[in-house]
Order: sequence, then C-alpha cells, then structure tokens
Amino acid sequence: MAKAKVLHNPACGTSRRLLADLADRGVEVEVIEYLKTPLDASQLKALLSQLDGDLSELVRKDKRFGELGLDKNDYVSAASISELLLQYPELMQRPILRVGSKAVIARPIERGIELLGL
Repeated sequence: MAKAKVLHNPACGTSRRLLADLADRGVEVEVIEYLKTPLDASQLKALLSQLDGDLSELVRKDKRFGELGLDKNDYVSAASISELLLQYPELMQRPILRVGSKAVIARPIERGIELLGL
C-alpha cells in the first residue's frame, strides 16, 4: 500500500481523532500541516483530481467564510475552489487522507478508514 498522507490541522478534533485511530491501527502516515505549509496551485489541482464526489465539500462554509462575504455557489468548480484555497488555506476542509491516487475528506473519520480498506 502507498504511504498515507494526512492534510492536518492540529486545532481540529476530527483531524486529531483520525491520526490517533490510524496510529492505533498501525498505519504509518505522513502528516502535512497545511496551514503551516499551504498547498501550491499544482498541489491543489492534484488534490482536486483525486477527490470523488462534490468538490465543493473541500471548502469550509464556516464563520470565516461568512466574514469574507463569500457565496457558496461561487465555489463549485475545481478552478474556483483552487483559487479560493490558494488565497485562504484556512477554508480547506480537514482532515484529508491521501493514499496513492485517491483522496477523501475524512469527515467522519470512517471515510478515511474505508479508503484504506480497514
């Protein structure tokens, strides 16, 4: 199996739970704190191509999103999502588990466990 990578925010309880669960299962992961080291345009493009389903789920529509006066309907395409997250990496949903050519937003963490086939 390819090495698992977790795009992680230490302030996120779900992200911490995913890492703890993977450690309990003996899964070796590379932890990427995406707020300290934001993804660049090519990395975001690759991530968006690895996700299945509704890409707009990658954007957190939280308090910060509202403070910025953003409209969720403006962020449904890969290009618009990438542009937004390049400018505001804190709006990226987390945790994200990447394994090989696949990625999943691990909310709930069971989505990540399922990707690993555990």
